[in-house]
Amino acid sequence: MKFVRYELNGKVAYGILSDDTIRELEGDPFTDYRETGNEVSLADAKLLVPTTPSKVLAVGLNYRSHLGSAPAPKNPEIFIKTPSCLLDPLGEIVLPDGDDNVHAEGELVAIIKNRTKGATPEEAAANILGVTCGNDVSARTWQSDDLQWWRAKGSDTFGPLGPAIATGLDYDNLQLETRINGDVAQSQTTADLIFPVSAIISFISQAITLEPGDVVYTGTPGTTTALKAGDVVEVEIEGIGLLKNSVTA
Repeated sequence: MKFVRYELNGKVAYGILSDDTIRELEGDPFTDYRETGNEVSLADAKLLVPTTPSKVLAVGLNYRSHLGSAPAPKNPEIFIKTPSCLLDPLGEIVLPDGDDNVHAEGELVAIIKNRTKGATPEEAAANILGVTCGNDVSARTWQSDDLQWWRAKGSDTFGPLGPAIATGLDYDNLQLETRINGDVAQSQTTADLIFPVSAIISFISQAITLEPGDVVYTGTPGTTTALKAGDVVEVEIEGIGLLKNSVTA
């Protein structure tokens, strides 16, 4: 099943995406919902970030192909992005003044369904609604120079997310590909994650209570590529779909 959040004629709602049709829901996939019987053409709707989280967390250094010469971490290396960094599918990534070395990072992103605190990996897995595509946009100069990553990772538009939350997939064995202007920049399977999705959620929950709708970016593979105005970034993950965003100065 694929859940989407969308806007049509000024109304925001959740729906279930089937091919090119959205079946409107009353309620949301994190609590109770029912199908209203209304159907919307995907072409007529504006897809939005598929959740409105209380918090957005992310993992660094979670593929060996991204480590370089650094040793593998002993625990998931967690950092916090801002909810306000999230960007709709087809939204524009805005390159900031002050850092001309901004990179795209395609990632699998987990969306929390139930309140999660002190969970085992098995309990954490049961508390995941599904997964979506994400881009952990990163300003490398700020990331290197600042003590904290608040603007390097959390600036406005630095968290493209979507297009849909897909359920029922094997989160630890999905093909991920990032393309910039059609050229493949990253390609790897989530089977290569150092820490699988359930282990990441469990680790976070020992310190931070995760609420329904919260977002966890799970890390990026390989090397990353700097962006420039006019670029188009696509993150595509098997079973989920395509997240596409343009880049502007």
